[in-house]
Amino acid sequence: MKSFALEPIEKASLDELKALQLERLRWSLDHAYRNVARYRQKFDAARVQPSDCRSLADLAKFPFTTKADLRETYPFGMFAVPMDKIVRIHASSGTTGKPTVVGYTRLDIRTWADVCARSIYASGGRHLAAFAVTLTKPRDLDSAEQCLAEFVTRTRSSLHACGVRYTPATEVIQLRL
Repeated sequence: MKSFALEPIEKASLDELKALQLERLRWSLDHAYRNVARYRQKFDAARVQPSDCRSLADLAKFPFTTKADLRETYPFGMFAVPMDKIVRIHASSGTTGKPTVVGYTRLDIRTWADVCARSIYASGGRHLAAFAVTLTKPRDLDSAEQCLAEFVTRTRSSLHACGVRYTPATEVIQLRL
């Protein structure tokens, strides 16, 4: 079987995975605490600090983000980076109340593309495999095509890193090694 760039983490032991998860969790908690007033307030109210996270089980001590948090800090109060670092914004319609907004950085988009590529590869995406890309509730054909084009563009380099070559079409993507 041909190897691919993301393979080392795919072959990591459970201990290695848990260590990586803990490292990234601790970074995320610290980043949120330092950069988002709402998280500081919630952590302080729960009497926890990012440094209190010493194991994955410690996550249970920390308050979770709720939809109410997103609505009460609308529109950008939960962003942990300056607005000039935000390259994409997704928002709900707000049909059941105030809309919720999520912002993404370039790194977030690259990470999303890597996750898509790893998922395709892990589920058997190989030479000449075909799969349908479905989109939920497209408002019109143009937005559906734009969404598909963005998916293809953003996953191109990640799929390439996995050894997958593909030819995009509007309804189906055919993978080529």
